Order: sequence, then C-alpha cells, then structure tokens
Amino acid sequence: MFTAVLRGLAAVSLAALPLTVTPPAHAAETLPLAEAVAGLPVDVENRDGYTRDAFRHWNAGDHPADGCNTRSEVLLSEAVEPPTVGARCRLTGGTWWSYYDQTWVTSASGLDIDHMVPLAESWDSGASAWTAERREAYANDQGAPASLVAVTARSNRSKADHDPAKWLPPAAAVHCRYLAEWVGTKLRWALTVDEIEAAALRDAAAGCPEQTVTYEPAAR
Repeated sequence: MFTAVLRGLAAVSLAALPLTVTPPAHAAETLPLAEAVAGLPVDVENRDGYTRDAFRHWNAGDHPADGCNTRSEVLLSEAVEPPTVGARCRLTGGTWWSYYDQTWVTSASGLDIDHMVPLAESWDSGASAWTAERREAYANDQGAPASLVAVTARSNRSKADHDPAKWLPPAAAVHCRYLAEWVGTKLRWALTVDEIEAAALRDAAAGCPEQTVTYEPAAR
C-alpha cells in the first residue's frame, strides 16, 4: 500500500514538470583581439536583395510596458545624466558621451543609435539567410552593450555601412575598443568577414596587443 502511494506521488510530480526545458544560456567568452579576429569565418559578401525594411526596428524594446522603443531605451541606458521621460517616452534634457568622436551631447535629437555592425553589413555577412524574427532581434539587440551605441549623428552618418577596412572612429584613441566591439558583435551573431575586412582587422589588431574581446553568442 505504502509503495503504491509513493508511485502515485511520483507520477503526479512527473506530470507537473514542464514539457520543455529552457536550454542554458551560452557563457560569455573573452579572447585577445588578435585571437578573436582569427576566429571569424571568412566568406564572400553578397548584398543581393538587401533592404533596410528587412530588419524591423525600432520595436517595443526590452521593456514593452515602459512605453519606450528600443532607441529610447538605449538612450536611457547610455545617458551619463539621465533625461526626463515625458508622455510617450519623450526625452528632454540629459547628457551623453559620444565615444566615436569624444563629444558631449545634451539633446537626444543630436544622437543616432548606431548598429555596431550596420544592417547592410550584417546582411552581406549572413543575415540574408536569417528569419525575419532573427533580423528583428539583431536590429534591436540590447543583450550586449556594444550592439547598439548612442553616438553623434555626424559620426554615425560618416560611418554609414562601412566596415573597419573603410572606416574607424574619428578619435584614434578609441580604435582598439571599436575594433573589439565590432569583432565581438560579429562573433555574437556568427557573421562572416570578407578577405579585405579580415586583413584590415588583422593589421589593426597587431596594434592593440592588450585589447580583449568579450562576447556571448546570441540566442537562437
């Protein structure tokens, strides 16, 4: 009788378990910049079929209940002095530091949210094969601090869709950081590099012997 009761309790306990098990998150990895560059897969880039509309942004962000979209959430998270949040997440006041050009900015309207690896570049490097949902996740990625960065509109527009073979931030002092964040973003999203980009990254990494890259693979 006692054994039968135990079996019955065990059956009830098993039935109460969730049918799916959430896989463990991938651990973050830290590598020297040169080693991280060497780990990037090299492939030919292809922009056929690209349209910015293939990447839905800005969506409701990480906290839909706050009424702010991804752009505004990034501005709030990166503010040195936080702005006032008004109706419909209208931001007034606040101070930001645009690290690309070492410039203080005191109005949210003077900032762009830069995709560290531009949408067009990500398309060239593998995102063309993604689902629409994964492209949306990429375009609104707040899971890694380097994925989206608030910088002056001037510096962002000078960057356009260029990779580091064609563009680096105006402030030379931040080149190593920028390269690490670029490489980390490509590793996070399993994006490729072309031969010219890979060569430029290798050459630049040689000048950044102390720089490391920390990244965590994006969820599938």
